[in-house]
Amino acid sequence: MVQLASQTRRPFASTLANALDWMFLALVLGLALSALLPAKSAAQSDGAPFTVIETGRTYGGLQAAVDAIGDRRGTIEIAPGTYRQCAVQTQGVVLFVAREYGTVAFDRTACEGKAALVLRGLGAEIRGITFSNISVPDGNGAGIRLEKGVLNVAYARFLDSQQGILSANDTGGRIYITRSTFSGLGTCENSAGCAHSLYIGNYGELTVVDSRFERGRGGHYVKARAARVTIENNSFDDAQGSGTNYMIDLPAGSRGSIANNWFVQGRDKENYSAFIALGAETVLHPSDGLSVRNNEARFVPGLQRRSVFFADWTGSRVELAGNRLASGLTNYERR
Repeated sequence: MVQLASQTRRPFASTLANALDWMFLALVLGLALSALLPAKSAAQSDGAPFTVIETGRTYGGLQAAVDAIGDRRGTIEIAPGTYRQCAVQTQGVVLFVAREYGTVAFDRTACEGKAALVLRGLGAEIRGITFSNISVPDGNGAGIRLEKGVLNVAYARFLDSQQGILSANDTGGRIYITRSTFSGLGTCENSAGCAHSLYIGNYGELTVVDSRFERGRGGHYVKARAARVTIENNSFDDAQGSGTNYMIDLPAGSRGSIANNWFVQGRDKENYSAFIALGAETVLHPSDGLSVRNNEARFVPGLQRRSVFFADWTGSRVELAGNRLASGLTNYERR
């Protein structure tokens, strides 16, 4: 059941998103706001690229720096460079921060056959880091594999890998992603099933704001079984996608908000039947009250096709309002 509300636009304030970005991990993990800033390291003279800010000690390997933090909270400042390294976090709260945003890349190396960073501590934060060319035999190679805990990601790039971020299930966990890019990700060529640009399991809450998804190589751009989602002010540019599916897939049902996003569907699709899908698999969560507002959806120039903006398998009371749709797009379809 779809409810058509008034088309009053709810502005999305980027300053508010930025404030929430700074506050979120502090609220959840009890961190001071100052800890979220890339601090100047106390010791860089030995040339070791990884510095634990709280102690000033430097390390030649990322795993050694993570192990040194142990079950405490610590910040690893990373010097500019491209690293063929990976790390597994099993405890504590670790902040992985590029000394200069955009100058640090982890490339072509995965731990445990999973990801460049495998996270199963209390929480983690990643800032200003690029993850590229990550692939593993089962097709699930990711920049980040989140197995439990809180995750905060900002100013990160996930490029040309099988997946950007892949999570397990943690119904009490939260994920917050802002100002990040997911490009050249996804595949449906492996026996494990499709990989996606962003693939989140049964988490408590997922927030994705001010981010860009583009050039998908298979699967969906966002697939999430989270009980609650906030997906706002992002761009989904499928113009150069290849063999892609939905822009957003919420297969288990979800509440929350999908608002002020920009969608362009490309020509090369495995499935072009819908832009957003709700409840297409086993439904775990109620979806009544999900708000889908003030989005813009279109096809690449010159493409004439019929598709559905919002496809619903649940029959929930979903609010659709203020969405600007190109010719050929049906607003809502019950499946």
